[in-house]
Amino acid sequence: MPCLYISTNVSLDGMDTDPIFSDATKAVASIIGKPEHFVMVILKGSVGISFNGNKEPAAYAEVVSMGGINKQVKRNLIETLGTILKNRLSIPTARFFLKVYDTNASKL
Repeated sequence: MPCLYISTNVSLDGMDTDPIFSDATKAVASIIGKPEHFVMVILKGSVGISFNGNKEPAAYAEVVSMGGINKQVKRNLIETLGTILKNRLSIPTARFFLKVYDTNASKL
């Protein structure tokens, strides 16, 4: 079951976040190759984040998956999730950091 955890300093109060959840779920499922009903997405706003010495809109995310992760998958996740955050929350892609962790790789 892949899990995507997104933290951002953007306030989500009063915002319809359903499109973010939907876009992120579809992207993670498609890129990693898992069914959508196995994907968990957690979105937390108004988190204190400073990037490059300022508090302009930024986001940090983690993806944890049991298998399905390789170098190309990581690149696709960074690009696609960065685009979603840019389009939905106006976070520049250069202010988005993604950590990807494959739980199967830790057993090798």
